[in-house]
Amino acid sequence: MNDNQKPTLSHLKHASLITRSLAQEISKSVIGQHQVIDEILIAMLAGGHVLIEGVPGLGKTLIVQALAKTFGGSFSRIQFTPDLMPSDVTGHMIYDLKNESFNLHKGPIFTHMLLADEINRAPAKTQSALLEVMQEQQVTIEGERIPVPQPFMTLATQNPLEQEGTYPLPEAQLDRFLFKILIEYPNQKDEEKMVSAMTTGRVGDTLSVEQIKRLINPDSVSKLRQVAANIQVDPAVIQYAVNIVRTTREWPGIMIGAGPRGGLAIIRAAKAAALLAGKDFVTPDDIKKIAPAALRHRITLAPELEIEGQSIENILSQLLDSVAAPRQ
Repeated sequence: MNDNQKPTLSHLKHASLITRSLAQEISKSVIGQHQVIDEILIAMLAGGHVLIEGVPGLGKTLIVQALAKTFGGSFSRIQFTPDLMPSDVTGHMIYDLKNESFNLHKGPIFTHMLLADEINRAPAKTQSALLEVMQEQQVTIEGERIPVPQPFMTLATQNPLEQEGTYPLPEAQLDRFLFKILIEYPNQKDEEKMVSAMTTGRVGDTLSVEQIKRLINPDSVSKLRQVAANIQVDPAVIQYAVNIVRTTREWPGIMIGAGPRGGLAIIRAAKAAALLAGKDFVTPDDIKKIAPAALRHRITLAPELEIEGQSIENILSQLLDSVAAPRQ
């Protein structure tokens, strides 16, 4: 299929079947969290990066490992700490005395799936080491530009900011994440299943992805991304997405609204969501469904709303209900 060719029904059905199979495979290791799994897959199909927020122990690392295994991709995990240096992320040049030359020692950033664990436990200087690779899919070391493997995706986890020892991510970096996904505590039934699975014939509480099968290869992910990119979007639906973004800049109580990347993120993600659902076009419902994940990290509430106990989720819900959607 050419880069700008509309996907055929057979392409769509095949691509949708593959993506649903990926979700089912990941669910073998991760009990519950179906919405989180779907949103991460949507971000991968859209070629975006994901910020995942939740308290420790909810399976954030496991989901990323499982996703990497489903397509045979390489996986690296960086534990962000206050003393982590940028070169620990990107790599550096090492002088070889024997050959009297500098050799490149690549950092963990050279991978398909990069898990930046607890990214907000490192100061801004180290966080910024990810900016270039997230935007340009390359790393510059000693003036040399080095591409990272494709497909490349950063999945960063962060602890809630009220926890001790956290540093807020700067707006410029937040804007580079396609989604901010909130991972909540499992429901009673899922938590019972998890406890039962982890205490039956296992020593310790280590989770694994041993049962996850490789279904596709990295090249296939790139092809799936191309199918998603060619999903059709009606101009009225694009206008609806832009109206939502522009409304965040005027909504009472929102101090900083979403920039133009917000609209781009919504449309890219809505195309991937349509593919996941087996559709060849984007609907207003697709836009409304993914808008919270695409916008929650791009807006800042006024201090008085935070004092009153208002949350970004409540404000976004009210905002989305107020913006008229085009008739289907």
